[in-house]
Amino acid sequence: QDILKIWGKNELVERETPKWKVVFRLLTGPMPIMLWIAALIELIIDNYADLAILLFIQFANASISYYETTKAGDAVAALKASLKPKATVKRNGIWADIDATLVVPGDRVLLAAGSAVPADCYVNDGLIEVDQSAMTGESLPVKFRRGDVCKLGSNVVRGETEGTVETTGSHTLFGKTAQMLQSVGNEAGSLQILLLRIMLILVSLSLTLCITALIYLIKEGRASNALRPAAQQKPDAEIVKASLSFAVVVLVASIPLAIEIVTTTTLALGSKSLSAKGAIVTRLSSIEEMAGMDCLCSDKTGTLTLNKMVIQEDCPIYTPGETFESVLFQAALAAKWKEPPRDALDTMVLKTAGQDLSKCDAYKQLEFTPFDPRAKRTESLLESPHGKLLRITKGATHVVLGMCHNKEEIQASVEDKVEELGSRGIRSLALARMDDEDGKWNMLGILTFLDPPRPDTKDTIEQCKVYGVSVKMITGDHLVIAKETSRVLGMGSRIYDSDGLPVLDEDGQIPKDLVDTYGSKIIPADGFASVFPEHKYLIVETLRQAGFRCGMTGDGVNDAPALKRADVGIAVQGATDAARAAADLVLTGEGLGTIIDGIKISREIFARLKNFISYRIAATLQLLTFFFCAVFAFPPEAYYNANGFAVAIGKHVGEIMNIPRLSPYCPTGFDRAQNNFANIDFNTPQAAQTGCPTIVLPICEATDIDAGADADEGDMPYDMPYDIICQPWPAFFQLPVLMLMLITLLNDGALISVGYDIVKPSATPEHWNLERLFVVASVMAAVAMGSSLLLLGAALDSNNPSGTFAQLGLPPMEYGKIVTMIYLKVSLSDFLTLFSCRTQECPFWAMLPGKPLLGAVTVSLTISTLLATFWPEGSLDGLPVKGLAVGEYTMMPAWIWMYCILWWFVQDALKVATFWVLERFDIFVNYRADIEEWRKEHGQEVEC
Repeated sequence: QDILKIWGKNELVERETPKWKVVFRLLTGPMPIMLWIAALIELIIDNYADLAILLFIQFANASISYYETTKAGDAVAALKASLKPKATVKRNGIWADIDATLVVPGDRVLLAAGSAVPADCYVNDGLIEVDQSAMTGESLPVKFRRGDVCKLGSNVVRGETEGTVETTGSHTLFGKTAQMLQSVGNEAGSLQILLLRIMLILVSLSLTLCITALIYLIKEGRASNALRPAAQQKPDAEIVKASLSFAVVVLVASIPLAIEIVTTTTLALGSKSLSAKGAIVTRLSSIEEMAGMDCLCSDKTGTLTLNKMVIQEDCPIYTPGETFESVLFQAALAAKWKEPPRDALDTMVLKTAGQDLSKCDAYKQLEFTPFDPRAKRTESLLESPHGKLLRITKGATHVVLGMCHNKEEIQASVEDKVEELGSRGIRSLALARMDDEDGKWNMLGILTFLDPPRPDTKDTIEQCKVYGVSVKMITGDHLVIAKETSRVLGMGSRIYDSDGLPVLDEDGQIPKDLVDTYGSKIIPADGFASVFPEHKYLIVETLRQAGFRCGMTGDGVNDAPALKRADVGIAVQGATDAARAAADLVLTGEGLGTIIDGIKISREIFARLKNFISYRIAATLQLLTFFFCAVFAFPPEAYYNANGFAVAIGKHVGEIMNIPRLSPYCPTGFDRAQNNFANIDFNTPQAAQTGCPTIVLPICEATDIDAGADADEGDMPYDMPYDIICQPWPAFFQLPVLMLMLITLLNDGALISVGYDIVKPSATPEHWNLERLFVVASVMAAVAMGSSLLLLGAALDSNNPSGTFAQLGLPPMEYGKIVTMIYLKVSLSDFLTLFSCRTQECPFWAMLPGKPLLGAVTVSLTISTLLATFWPEGSLDGLPVKGLAVGEYTMMPAWIWMYCILWWFVQDALKVATFWVLERFDIFVNYRADIEEWRKEHGQEVEC
């Protein structure tokens, strides 16, 4: 118990982020803070409906994001689960199975075939074979003798002995690997960082413009209010409230509320596509990072190779008449073919493809000598189908050669071949036969074997190069084996051992100046051999710090830290739990070909995200700058006064409206000379006209006439119970909150289908270029905003006989219709901007949109057009609204459509021109780390 207190339990210590902290972070980011501020203002001004909408959006966004932020301990949890729950321990002279977490240094434990090593243990005596491929990458079991230390996480496959525990839990190599995983943490992906930067920029701009507009509106509102008659002046609080409400509406409308939802949905659809190809995505943002992957580091054993020894057809023959097939068959006779294989070599021989063990049954095995570490061979005494006796042995080449009667004749040839094979990392197994007739051993041949590459590995590597992704091998296996594997796969000859590679500091921290100190060794190399987990981890970290978007593939515990550290960690089929938990993508099928599918799909997803984010920036800038400019440049009240409309009718009913323009829509018999209210039916004041049927330019409403009012009834043409009060147009232009929410709802609802859009994957790794995104989006936003302002100005001036509307023969616009018209214009421009954004530097017609996107946009455009066309006359947020086709003139929606399409062509042409200028003059060019450039700077050959 005292030792247990000192060393702690034989388990890994988890470091978890409290759930409340995760939720707190999700509700205190830049965008959530803006929503809280907007909601607070809505509460202060008693706008509870908008408050409810904002709170719903706030918590919906937080809920969707919560899942992605709760995976911090997955890899460590898997490593902890990998610790075996039981260990056979000898205490007080008694062997007993105990909880493995209670094992302490100094305990004597049983290390027997089929059992897991419970901690880092010394071998006390004897010989055991241990499979530690998950730890080191070694394909074959490793022999451990007295004094050797076998590691936690490995398994005994042959032999039995006692061991003494050296270290436990986090002090073991396995535990240090887990600590390395914890030190990595869950860093924000590049997409998360990009979205954060975009939101900060847009929110900062929105705040600046909205606060400026708010100050201006309050100041101008007070100045305008002071000029009104005392009876018509508004309370100062009402002016402030109206100005504040406008600023909040514009602020909320300009915040990209759905940017995270649409982005997450698009990534989720990409995850589904990858799953269909055999790759399970454990972290959605890794899809975007895979699109930019330009360097792929790969473990060898079990990743590039099959992690099993396979006999090759290259079989040197030393007895005439023998073939590869006959030598392989006789190798089976030198084993217990009727029993389960006793060791790795027998397994390889008996289970080689094409081996027909039924033929062995024609022979009778009289004696069998199993493999002995000292003799280094097996031997069988057999009776052939013809009744003749023969002996067959297989084993180490130099041992078998020494037994042969003609060793002097073949020794030079055999040794040269073995040396040549060894230099390529190919292992050999010699066979000899002795017939009783002559009593001499004859060398039959040499079986060659190695851990071969997966069938599709070479093609995968070649495809990676086509897509601009360089591949490096990082393995714990021997240097000569790594070089041979690299040669076969065409990966390059710059393969080095671990000498000179960085290691963690004494306190477990990453060394400083990794790139400056080790970059010239690591970056130009094609791979490294004999490395440990911390080497893999720091190689990946060096590449990342040098500016590469680094991927890592692996399958073992020793790969887990590097998988976690990499931008994209990929666990191959058959990987350990630790590797799968640390990885971002888990391959479920054989081979590496899925990685190429992942690169293609991820780049398609990246293109969709880039198109959407470009649109979102452009749409936000368009809306924000439009309202900001409209406040200063297009005050409706100024246009109203300029046309000479009456400010207050009722007391002075007969006041001339001064409408000089004659419209073809004026009713027959109307008194055109004076253009006054002489023929107006004041019993229906809502239909009060100013020269044209259903066209009411002032905003009029009826009120009861006070008995005590000082109205001069003699001035009234009729004895009516109403007083017609016509207010001037508002001091500033705005859309009702409902219309802005409809724009957001219809647009963002349709944009979810962006995940199904047709795009062309890039031939090179993708990288975000925020400067270019904003430049191009700003150009498109400026066109859309400018065209909206021109339309607003023309509509406000529609009663001017020399104005644009008059020149085109269009009727004057009532204010309610102007509001609806701008709603339709902004909606159409938003969707047309999307179609322009989706083709980036190409014209919008260069690529047809996907059917789901086209269908969703068509539905949204139809709804927006129908609403704007047939919106019933009434008011929203104190503003009049009226459908564009309500009344005599019904063609205005068609004019708006043609106007938007015309400016769409202009917008798209300027977009293409902007891209051309940026490319032509290398403006805002992304720097990309390049391995070939490093090789040129530091030499083609690298000394490590």
